[in-house]
Amino acid sequence: MQKLKSLFDRDTLLHLRLPFSFFLLPVFCFAISQAFPINWMNTSILFIVLHFFIYPASNIYNSYMDDDKGSIGGLKNPPPATRKMYIVSIIFDGIGLLLSALLGWKMLLLMTGYIFISKAYSWKRIRLKKMAFLGWLTVMLFQGGYTFMMVNMASENDFSGEWFTSKNMLCMLIASLLIGGYYPLTQIYQHEEDRSRGDFTISYRLGINGTFIFTGVLFILACISVWYYFQVYYFQTHFLVFMTSLTPVIIYYLFWFAKSIKNKAKADYLHAMKMTFLSSCCLIICFIALFFLNHR
Repeated sequence: MQKLKSLFDRDTLLHLRLPFSFFLLPVFCFAISQAFPINWMNTSILFIVLHFFIYPASNIYNSYMDDDKGSIGGLKNPPPATRKMYIVSIIFDGIGLLLSALLGWKMLLLMTGYIFISKAYSWKRIRLKKMAFLGWLTVMLFQGGYTFMMVNMASENDFSGEWFTSKNMLCMLIASLLIGGYYPLTQIYQHEEDRSRGDFTISYRLGINGTFIFTGVLFILACISVWYYFQVYYFQTHFLVFMTSLTPVIIYYLFWFAKSIKNKAKADYLHAMKMTFLSSCCLIICFIALFFLNHR
């Protein structure tokens, strides 16, 4: 017990970055808003698995592999990396898998796949993170569409091949576009540290202005997809809710982009975290509103 307690010191707990899981909540909320009917037991278990175990395990494993000296998502001044962080990441993944098994072997298999890709993204022998396009595509698909699939399947308790309808596939595309657009902005302040490790991320390749433009293009594509989705399956009211909810994000994005054009030093950690927090809050509000519209 004493050895286990010593693993979870202050520095290790900080590197779990539990509050950072909030920024990954929008995809979960999107998946729930589109689920019919909802199995609340499955949904609750998967919420705990993802946000309290799998995401923190991925965070701390990435911190251990990167050994960042500068700011990282959710930590402005990260403590030094230690071997304890690796052990804790394995413990958290293990607990997450055990809880996933409560939802059946198919969910266990899906979660194992997610963990494997998460580790491959950071592990130095594979290190998908160092490959600009492949690393971005991995995050886009697995934190976006793949996560939507897992959550929606669990919520509807439907793990069959029949789940893969054109409606659900379009939702996976939307989730992927939203994550794919947002993710490069989280790397925009880390260019020098990433380069020093040999991690030539998509944001590094694009540069500061290119990252903003790339994000804007992905967001426009996401909006077009969302408009088409609601046009076909729901009502224009739903799209109006989406655009109204995202208006503060668009305004801040344009404000930050304009500041960064004048002074590239403004593409910093503080602005990136404000953008991440604002976009997460607005998307969560949006999908909660859509949930009540869909289930009234």
